[in-house]
Amino acid sequence: MDTSVEAVLGKLAIGLLGFFTAGYFVVVGAGLGLGMLLPWLARDPRERRQVLAASAHGGAAWLVAAAGVLLTCLPQLAGELLRERCPALLVLLLGLAVRRAGLLRANQASVYGCWLTVLGWSWLLAALLTGGTTGTTAAGTVAAVALAVALLFALHGLGFGTLRLTGRPFERARLLAGRGGSRESYALTSVAMAALPLVCGLQLPLWDVVVDGPVGGSPAWLAWLPWVVVPLLTAVAALLAAAQTRARRTGLNSFGNDDETNMRRDTEEPS
Repeated sequence: MDTSVEAVLGKLAIGLLGFFTAGYFVVVGAGLGLGMLLPWLARDPRERRQVLAASAHGGAAWLVAAAGVLLTCLPQLAGELLRERCPALLVLLLGLAVRRAGLLRANQASVYGCWLTVLGWSWLLAALLTGGTTGTTAAGTVAAVALAVALLFALHGLGFGTLRLTGRPFERARLLAGRGGSRESYALTSVAMAALPLVCGLQLPLWDVVVDGPVGGSPAWLAWLPWVVVPLLTAVAALLAAAQTRARRTGLNSFGNDDETNMRRDTEEPS
């Protein structure tokens, strides 16, 4: 098999991994951040239902696709992450399960799930950014970075809330977000959220995996997987990008992201 073709396939797999991970952080990260803030944004059952509905922002396909690339095309990297970052990954998986259960029942468990999921991501990304060093000073650095990552999630969710919420929850989100433009704030945090996993990914031995081949170190019978998965997920990436572009053009415009529109909606809602 031509090693140069394998290298190109490996690079495509890494590109897809970065694309799907960045997309997940932008799309689903907005819902996670908004869910974290539910106790501050909603004061009664009707408001809680509104915030929960907004925080249940679809996007599981991004994470499933990223996991598919990692497990089928870069299994060595997946194994290293599982061995070295197991506690953070367990917290992340627990958070995803709790959030899912809370959204299905529309109860407070979704808030706990959001916090656990963000904690898992923050812990994992902080460990990658700091190189996984040990010691008291290193632990403090990891904690500080994790706190900054969690704050970024919250800010991203807050900006998203000013676009999706109406009535009193919108007013509270707008108050917390400040007087800056909603779209500008959300666009800024979206860029930061997309860049975050890409910067952390630079700390991983991605290019070493490419040199060894996209399934280096795996059984020979798995060698065909990248040749099927990469083209398939490339098509999925195009579909997700098109869907997100369409949602940006049509969806956000319908939410009324200026004060007058949202105030009017608030007065029209029954007390």
